[in-house]
Amino acid sequence: MNNRKIVTLLSLLLAALLLVSACAPAAAPAATAAPTVTAAPAAEMPAAASKRTITDMAGRTVELPEKIEKIATFGSIGVLNAFVELMGQGSKICNDMSASFTKTDKWAMQYQFAPQIKGAPVFENGNEIAIETVLQTEPDVCFAMTKDTVEYLAKNGLNAVYLSWTKPEDVKAAVTLMGEIFGEQDIAKDYIAYFDKIVAEAASLTADITQKKNVLYGSVTEFKQPHIIAEWWIKQAGGVSVTDNGRGDEALTYTLEDLLKWNPDVIFLSADQIADIKKDDKLKDITAVKNGAMYVVPTVAHVWGNRTVEQPLTILWAINKLYPDVMPADKLKEEIRYFYSHFFLYEMNDEQIAKIIG
Repeated sequence: MNNRKIVTLLSLLLAALLLVSACAPAAAPAATAAPTVTAAPAAEMPAAASKRTITDMAGRTVELPEKIEKIATFGSIGVLNAFVELMGQGSKICNDMSASFTKTDKWAMQYQFAPQIKGAPVFENGNEIAIETVLQTEPDVCFAMTKDTVEYLAKNGLNAVYLSWTKPEDVKAAVTLMGEIFGEQDIAKDYIAYFDKIVAEAASLTADITQKKNVLYGSVTEFKQPHIIAEWWIKQAGGVSVTDNGRGDEALTYTLEDLLKWNPDVIFLSADQIADIKKDDKLKDITAVKNGAMYVVPTVAHVWGNRTVEQPLTILWAINKLYPDVMPADKLKEEIRYFYSHFFLYEMNDEQIAKIIG
């Protein structure tokens, strides 16, 4: 094959190659990295508030929040506040005392133990509950000592706990329940041990007294003994209650004839009626009146003569009035100071204690 043919053949091959190259698809551009997409975190749902259940003194199951920030008290406010304050929870009470309590300065110490209640919402007017005010305040737990009140509050969606106190030993059950509600079981056990210790000490102090004094408690001008618990603490203090007839009712009314027949050696008054009693000629020959042995039972967190966690102090105070030789004022003073400092976390000054002792 001559050179001319070779060149021609090479030219044809080159042309074919160029044609094939022109018809081939364009090369794909270099791949770029795909953008990174970060998924947004799912919105966190608020954790459901932790709940727990307790059984109140009516056998009712009550669901409560794990953490209690607001406490409401109804009816026997002084008694219930005292229970709360004993547990060191007084700063959480969210309602003021009702008008029936605040019409005098008798309850002034409540505003020392729980100062935030002054000017707080009032939940009751007489026997009527201001339910709208209660619901707006949103208490975490409500305490009452009547089943009707508890059921009414529960029907309105509130966490209502029933406390009962009809017998002396009920105070221990109530304190134990409060300890469970607030997670303060140690305080409850400490108080119960103190309660038992004072009762035992009182029995020892009065064991050798042979001439025990006859005692009347309550309202002499109304001829009424208002609380059966007084029959118990008078006996623990070494006295003989003239109204202790084995009754089961909370209150007892009597007559002038009964009073003159009983002729008590000492009268413990639930409110100050001493001036009125002294002016009544019909009462002037009663031994307690003649001797000036009439004493107004203190009101601190509550009226000591009625149902109150302060009952151990009631016993010691009564011994001091009945038999001052076995319970001198100085010893009583120290017990009062210890009790409120230890349980209520409140330091009584000398003037306050002197007023309590009377």
